[in-house]
Amino acid sequence: MELIESSYKGDTKNGRMDGKGEYTFPTETKYEGEMKDGMFNGKGVLHFPNGSKYEATWENGIAKQGSFTFADGLQYQEKDWDYCDGYDRRFYSERCNGLRPAGESQLTDLHPPHIIPDGCYDCGDGFYDPNTRVVTSHTGRFLRNADDSEHDWIVRTCRKAWDEIVGVDPENSVATIPDETSSINGSIV
Repeated sequence: MELIESSYKGDTKNGRMDGKGEYTFPTETKYEGEMKDGMFNGKGVLHFPNGSKYEATWENGIAKQGSFTFADGLQYQEKDWDYCDGYDRRFYSERCNGLRPAGESQLTDLHPPHIIPDGCYDCGDGFYDPNTRVVTSHTGRFLRNADDSEHDWIVRTCRKAWDEIVGVDPENSVATIPDETSSINGSIV
């Protein structure tokens, strides 16, 4: 465990995790619950660094039945999911606390949102730097390296630190071209 920077506190049997315990991954995700023969087994909860959690019943290290709760308290439902569907695009915090006043748009579920470092994207669980292809937590801790698929998704869909003019050429925009007047026989038309 020391080699991969994980840790375990709890019961053991024959040098393996067995009984109740807490296993901490290098990403600071923690499993608290029952173990058997070195694996998650029985009831246990994965606590993620962003505050979300996954409560499940485990068999030989595999979750057999469980439920996911987001950091803001929203519980994922596999059926009849009505959060952020085609009819209601509000954030969960807006559903719980109401909409913000006109002119104070809410950009993320967290208000005010995290300030994104220059050149980076906010990918939900942290910031993504497309130059290094690394995702760090909002506090700067390494989370993961992004593969090509995640890189493409983040660049295509996530909030970025810079403003960008989309679809308008400011030099040729009607709003920036000075009014031209014409004169016929000395009269301005």
